[in-house]
Amino acid sequence: MCTNGSMVLAVLLALASTAVSAQSPAGRASAEETDPIVRQILVDISPQRIERRIRTLVAFETRHTQSETESETRGIGAARRWIERELRECARATGGALKVEMQSHIEPAGRRLSRPTELVNVVATLPGASAAAGRERVLVVSGHYDSRNSDVNDAVGDAPGANDDASGTAVAMELACVMAKHRFDATLIFMAVPGEEQGLLGAAQFARQARRQNLNIEAMITNDIVGSPRGDFGQYDPKRLRLFADGADPLLRALVAAQANASPSEEDQRTFMAIREQLQPIALAGGAEDLPTHQLGRHLKAAGERYLPGFTVQMIQKRDRYLRGGDHLPFLERGYSAVRFTEPFENFRHQHQNLRTENGVRYGDLPEFVDFGYVADVARINAAGLATLALAPPPPRGVRLDATELTNDSTLLWEPSPGAAAYRVVWRSTDSTTWQHSRDVGADTLRLRLDGVSKDNVVFGVMALSPRGHPSLAVYPLPLMRR
Repeated sequence: MCTNGSMVLAVLLALASTAVSAQSPAGRASAEETDPIVRQILVDISPQRIERRIRTLVAFETRHTQSETESETRGIGAARRWIERELRECARATGGALKVEMQSHIEPAGRRLSRPTELVNVVATLPGASAAAGRERVLVVSGHYDSRNSDVNDAVGDAPGANDDASGTAVAMELACVMAKHRFDATLIFMAVPGEEQGLLGAAQFARQARRQNLNIEAMITNDIVGSPRGDFGQYDPKRLRLFADGADPLLRALVAAQANASPSEEDQRTFMAIREQLQPIALAGGAEDLPTHQLGRHLKAAGERYLPGFTVQMIQKRDRYLRGGDHLPFLERGYSAVRFTEPFENFRHQHQNLRTENGVRYGDLPEFVDFGYVADVARINAAGLATLALAPPPPRGVRLDATELTNDSTLLWEPSPGAAAYRVVWRSTDSTTWQHSRDVGADTLRLRLDGVSKDNVVFGVMALSPRGHPSLAVYPLPLMRR
């Protein structure tokens, strides 16, 4: 991105906001408009700060989970303390709204850990208004700050990890520092976690604790390998980002594992019940592609593409790439909605490689192979989705599709959502992954009949809308049958 990229972005966003100025009958902002708060967040995201943070993380030489912890210049200990200092500085600069803490635990030795090891999640929390309202809504975004080279157990060799995953860590840090200037309904948690290369260990610890506390995590996003739009065959697409969003596959895996456990712990039983409660009714009603994780993916795609015109969020309904996994999986496996952002192509010469040159080809995960302007755009896509969701009310409950009569019309009904100024019914054909049509109704309307729209031919969802027009995640309607 050029030096005045933020100014150019501001102009584009202003044009986008005025392209459609029509208001809904209730005076609410229409779906096509953009919010000045969200636009300002996107403008404030700085590729220069992102570059500085990526280069600083690389300068620790290795951030292997079992690397040096006492040095101030090398190893994972120095890296996590620097991340904490950066986030605390952002907290001071934004009036202390951002709460920063180091969450430590001892991980036992295992296949990728030669000895019991302290893992430290660096967590920055921006409390939301829902925290005071009783049922706190939580949105989580993360990157992993550990790194590796060719040998996953080599804790001594250099492992710069510029793209994997200083890029994602820098995104989470930038979001924390920029979004802390604003206040949201939902609580936002920004995390830098270790142990990803050893088995998603830092994220798994956080997800375990969240399930024990019955934390209401409405959405979780991990950013992992988001540093370059160039592939290993020379492909180049700086306006595309992959989004892996599949809630069914990980839930089914976790459900099968839980059922096979003859002596489940209390924690296992809680997880089993959370998964069954989420998966079973929707799957039995034909909504295997409309679980909360799928709805999160649709939301992130719609918001990102609206606030960053010309950018494509490629939603892939898979848990992750083959032979790979990210920090969203421990959340998915505990019944939470979670997705992964990653670059459009991958260049494996610059992932999990020892630093070297062979036949004139440079190997290794170095800053020279990272496009910092692209990383800033990834942060903007994250910000658009997170901010709009954090400013929205909670999703409506009790959403039903009336299936008591034979008719070619469709009637949907739902229960009120706290703080909703209106509701939106969305629908799409069964061969579309994104919403194609919508109808808005007022806050006092909890039932809508769509004449001529056959419930047999389309898939529905219902969203709650804030006074500024921000939609909640869509909720798939379960059939209301004749008793």
